[in-house]
Amino acid sequence: MHRRLVNSLLADCSTYRCIQIRKLQTSLRKEQRLAEVEEMPQNGVTNGHTNGDASILDDIPGLENVVGEIGGWIPPCIPKKCKYHNRQDVDPKLNPHTTRQIAPRPKVCSSILDAIGNTPMVRLNKIPKSVGLDCEILVKCEFLNPGGSLKDRIGLRMIEDAEHDGRLKPGSVIIEPTSGNTGIGLGMVAGVKGYRMIAVMPEKNSDEKVYTMRAEGVELVRTPTIASYESPESAYRVAYKLADIVPNSVVLDQYRSASNALAHYDGTAEEILDACDDKLDMLVISTGTGGTLTGLERKIKERCPDCKIVAIDPVGSRVAPDDMFVKGSSQIEGIGKDFYPTVADRELVDKWYKATDKGSLNMARRLIKDEGIMSGGSSGCVLYYAIKAAKDYGLKEGDRVVCVFADSIRNYMTKFLSDDWMNDFKYMEDTLDESKQWWYGKKVTELSLVAPNLITPTEKVSDMLTLLRNQTAGNDQALIIGDDGQVQGMVTLALLLAQLKKGNLTKDDQVSKVLYGRFKQATVDSTLGEVSAMLDLDSFVVIHKGTPGTSGHSIAGVATSIELITFLTENAPNKSSSKMK
Repeated sequence: MHRRLVNSLLADCSTYRCIQIRKLQTSLRKEQRLAEVEEMPQNGVTNGHTNGDASILDDIPGLENVVGEIGGWIPPCIPKKCKYHNRQDVDPKLNPHTTRQIAPRPKVCSSILDAIGNTPMVRLNKIPKSVGLDCEILVKCEFLNPGGSLKDRIGLRMIEDAEHDGRLKPGSVIIEPTSGNTGIGLGMVAGVKGYRMIAVMPEKNSDEKVYTMRAEGVELVRTPTIASYESPESAYRVAYKLADIVPNSVVLDQYRSASNALAHYDGTAEEILDACDDKLDMLVISTGTGGTLTGLERKIKERCPDCKIVAIDPVGSRVAPDDMFVKGSSQIEGIGKDFYPTVADRELVDKWYKATDKGSLNMARRLIKDEGIMSGGSSGCVLYYAIKAAKDYGLKEGDRVVCVFADSIRNYMTKFLSDDWMNDFKYMEDTLDESKQWWYGKKVTELSLVAPNLITPTEKVSDMLTLLRNQTAGNDQALIIGDDGQVQGMVTLALLLAQLKKGNLTKDDQVSKVLYGRFKQATVDSTLGEVSAMLDLDSFVVIHKGTPGTSGHSIAGVATSIELITFLTENAPNKSSSKMK
């Protein structure tokens, strides 16, 4: 067992009571672990460890309140110090990095790590023809890595480079903030090499990723999805906080690690160039940390200087140039960041596209149906915009496009593969027969919606109680609205009461401490059928007039199952009358 950690419970931070570690050798005062209320998942840092081994995290008292208020965290977006030059006359001896050449895959692998890389290149047939393209489209099938994504490459490279540099030694604990794929790749390599690992990931990521990492023996710490990278409760800050208090731990940090880009510069790019005999006209890639983009664009521009580099960044992300920023959010996992990562280099990108979800996810489904390619949502995004780019550049017969498909469908079985999920977000034609449901096509405005109470995340519990006392009976809830005008979640009297009774809340605490963050959003033009499908998954739906963040926008109300049930019972047609007609 790791030695018992010692800490003190100190001041409040912006949204959570924060445990600041002053010393590891002073007396210990444990805070009672916040009990989860059945109807309200705790909005804080939680330990997702479930396997039978002794947990590294068991000795961290009050883990759900650990946030990165202090400690040696380094922002993931500090200016890069890389001195890379795209010139052939640069002396190779000046390269400060290790170089790892591609090894042919042996007939029998000594471990699963030998199976990382050397992924196939596959030609698309039906889809390019159906959209009128004459150019060749090839896909680099990174989803066929053993862990299911191209992040296996950086997991192996970061660990091997850290071993080479002496940062990782026997008994070291690896800590990594991740949206899932890097955690899976690192977890696989760590397991084979005998390291313990903690992954810190936002709540929004798919259950499939969580289950996979737990199976690998990775210990999970979950953080609020809404936390921006600089926030003390973000996955990034919490990872560095844990590194302060977990002995012998190392944050490999994919956002700043040169190994991230080098894995693709030395590996993936060489494989692509070899398969294409150094002849390609366009490379299309989605961006997340930016490491794949950096490694591929640099090597390919060195060898094929006329090749167009096309990069895809989802709405709401800051990886693309600032003048392209589009406010919003995306359901495509694994791409986009709310900052420009240090490891990213966009200097060699010829064209950017800001991606939206609907076309991307439908293309991912089409890849499965028409081409038999079992890749994830970001791959659909890459192909959707590769087709646009090929048309924009006027590519013709004889031209070659290479698309990088990052991960597999394994992580998204309950998301874009689900018709219900796609319908929930209005990403596909609804498959229900509305003629059989008298209510299904009616507008949500037919419900008895009441304009909700609005409150900011920093207001106190006492402020909310004062607000609700002045409301009509039954209006016992309030929406929490952030500075950007976006809905962050809901607080209800029931949630407040549950936490007050347990002694986990005082009148001076901020209401965001009991925020219920699982909800859906719709507009006044949405149908009851659409809202009903949303309520099958979450407890409430925020109904908007107009687009959030734009002038003229307002919140029309909050729909819950109660409003829907009331409408159905009070307005259901008389069956006997209907039969007589």
